[in-house]
This record gives sequence, structure tokens and C-alpha cells, in this order.
Amino acid sequence: MDKIKHSSQLDKFFNPASVAVIGASNSPFNLGATICNCLTHYIKFPGPVFAVNRKAEEVSGCAGYSSVTGIPAEVDLAVIITPASVVPEFVKQCGEKGIRNVVIESAGFSEQGEEGKNLQQEVDSYAKQYGIRLLGPNCLGVMNNVSRFCCFYGAYDGIMEALNKVGGVSYVIQSGGVGVVIIESLMDDIQGINKMVSIGNKTDVDESDLLEYFDSDNTQVIAMYLENVADGRKLMKTARRVKKPILIFKSGCTEAGAAAALSHTAGMANNSAVFDSACRQAGIIRLKSISELYSLPKMLTEMPLLKGNRIAAFTNSGAFGSIAADIMTEAGLAIPRLSSDTREKLGKIKGVFNVNNPVDIGPAPPQVYLDLIDIILAAPEVDGLLLMSSIWRDFVIDVIREVINMCKHHGKPAAIYTPNSIQRIISVRKQFGLPVFDSMEEAVRALVISQEQFEYLKKKEK
Repeated sequence: MDKIKHSSQLDKFFNPASVAVIGASNSPFNLGATICNCLTHYIKFPGPVFAVNRKAEEVSGCAGYSSVTGIPAEVDLAVIITPASVVPEFVKQCGEKGIRNVVIESAGFSEQGEEGKNLQQEVDSYAKQYGIRLLGPNCLGVMNNVSRFCCFYGAYDGIMEALNKVGGVSYVIQSGGVGVVIIESLMDDIQGINKMVSIGNKTDVDESDLLEYFDSDNTQVIAMYLENVADGRKLMKTARRVKKPILIFKSGCTEAGAAAALSHTAGMANNSAVFDSACRQAGIIRLKSISELYSLPKMLTEMPLLKGNRIAAFTNSGAFGSIAADIMTEAGLAIPRLSSDTREKLGKIKGVFNVNNPVDIGPAPPQVYLDLIDIILAAPEVDGLLLMSSIWRDFVIDVIREVINMCKHHGKPAAIYTPNSIQRIISVRKQFGLPVFDSMEEAVRALVISQEQFEYLKKKEK
């Protein structure tokens, strides 16, 4: 299958013209009803939405039908959220109706033992017979912030708020719960979501298919949470072709984690050391925590890539310079001795306590900050900057804004941490749109992954 045809097939998961929600009813706590409500009332989906249930009842303004084949119009996407036992029959009806994209959000398949495996085989058989692409089962669905489409069950006000915050990161998430954490956390950051897809058991569409799809759209960074990799060769082969940054956090690295992954999404965890080596060869950045999925992408969307490991630190507190030196050294970054020429230039500016690296200043007006940072970024012995300046005066915010422009001018990144309370950092970041990190450790990690991406680009297929 050529890449254009592949992307076109998957695109209807994210940009359907019409949707059928199978299993939506007016019963109390019905999850399908939350999807209908989301589409019709929250995001006001412009196309027709149909509800399929035994009573053929209307749900949240969506016309009701007792079968898929009874819908008197074309349907681009079907979302199934029914008991697992009846899913095969509905997949068959979708095939007969001519629906070629189906999201199965129902659980109770391969992750639930032999009976579930048999149901899965029946579903797969109908999908193959009718040429259906399946997402799931046991998944949350998809979100497209660009076109404002979402079929997450249980969608609530917070998710609707996230739909209004379009960003450059697209997420492939094996667990819906992790997706919700990411959505909520990004509301306190500057970056937003482009698209998000929950793949669950991924019996058909998998992370490699979506990696290829996101390589062809307006995504800037691709981030993934995986519990297992079904086809490692396929993933690594695809990753080698994708030049966009690929970030992966994978669970199931311990015996206990592997057992939990098996019961959650029927995923057999892969050998962690082998996976780590394969990621390096394919140019995939492996993350250390869920929080890095939402905290680190801004380094790759807002700053130039780090072309070397020589970092200058700049601070208005000597203590933070010392702490930073330890953290950077442990992370494998170098703290170069500044050249005599650079030190001479720095020494001519009043207010400098230390012209060595880390550079330390006392209370100073904004122009002193900017002059010093410009000298540091211009220094040939420096590849990037760790900026640690507490917001002790409001003008520091303006300084940080200008530093972002200076980084783009010099083609060198700055990881920015303001030694203030978390509440203060979040407030400033949201209000002024600054790519500020929550901790010094986070900022240093951002420099590391920026350099990794620069190095990985050299390995990518031409």
C-alpha cells in the first residue's frame, strides 16, 4: 500500500464527514450517549451523527436506528461501544453498510482470556472480509483539535477546553487514562495537541501506521505511550523514515509491569534493553516518565535543536549554578570553560559576579541580562544555554521573551527554568506563553533530548 493511500484511509478516523455511534442510548450512565452529546452539543460536529440502539431512539439530538444497515445515509466512521459479545455482529453490519473505518471502544477481547480471543478473531474475520480498518478494541477513540472532532467516551468540559488549544504535538496512546492525564496537564503548559489517538489492543491499526500518518500531516512532534510493540521491525523501519521527533514512553519494563500490561491491553511487554537499543538505532527518543510526554515537547517546537553538548549556565543565584553543574554532568552534558575572549566581554558588563561558567549576576537591569546572554549565545565554545533566572521583577519575563528570539537568531537553544514556586511558574507560563520548565532537572532533560534529536536526524533515511 502506497503512503498516500494509507494516509487517506486513516484520515477518516480523524476527519469523518458522518458518524454512527453504535451502542448509544438514553439508559442511565450510557457511555455512547456521552459521545453523541460531545459531538452534537460540545463541539457541534457539522455532519450527521446517528445513534444505533435496540429501541431506535434518538440520543442527544442524534437520529436513532435499530441497525447499522438501517441508516439511510452514507457513514464515514462507526464508533462501537457495546458489550463485547455483540461487537462482531455490528462489525459485520458496518461491512455490509460500506463503512470502512471502525473504532471499537468496547473492552472484553484478547485482554479477557479465551472467550475474548474468540470474539476478537470473529471481529478480525469480518474486518478482513469487508476491508475495514479497525482502531482498538479497548480504546478511548480519537481527538483532532485542528478540525474539532472527538469521539472519546465520557468527554467532559476539560476535554472540550483542550479542543480549543491547538498545538503541534500528536499523541499515540495505548491507554485512555494516560491520554486524559496528558490533556489535563497540557492545560497548564504552552503546548497544545494536534491530534490524539488511543489504540488499546491495536489488533489492526497500530503505532507504526499512525507514525506514518502523522509524518504526512501538520504534526511537529510525535509522542507515544506504549505498553507493548506488536511488530518491532515495522515500528523501527517506519521510524527511520520519519524526520519529525518521535518520543516514546514505554511501560512493562519489569516483570510486574509486563503482567499488568498483559491484563490491561493484552500486550506482552518487550525486552527493555533490546527496545532501548532499537530506539537508538531508529532515531526514537525514549522517555523516562509519563510527565515527559507533556513537559518536553515544547523544547522541540519552540527552540532550535542542540547541535552539541557544551552548555553554558546563566543564573542570578550562585547556588543554582552549582546545582545545575552537577545535574548537567550526570546527564552527560559538558560545561565548557569559556574562552578568554568571551570572559573579557562578560567582564566589561557591570553587575557580573562570575564570568566563568556558570555565569552569575546580581540584581541588574534588563539590558544587562540581554547583553550577557547575547555574548554567551554568540560564543563559539557554547552550543546551548541553561537559563535559570528567578522572576524577582516583572522585567525578567520580558527578558525571557527576548531570549527566545535571540536563540532563534543564533540557532542555539535555551532550556529555561525560573527558580520560583510551581504555582508562579505555571501562572507565568500560561499568561505569557513562555516555554518554561517546572524544574531544573526537567530543563536539563530537555537539552538532552534536543541533542538526541539532532544526532538522530543524521541517521534517518534520505
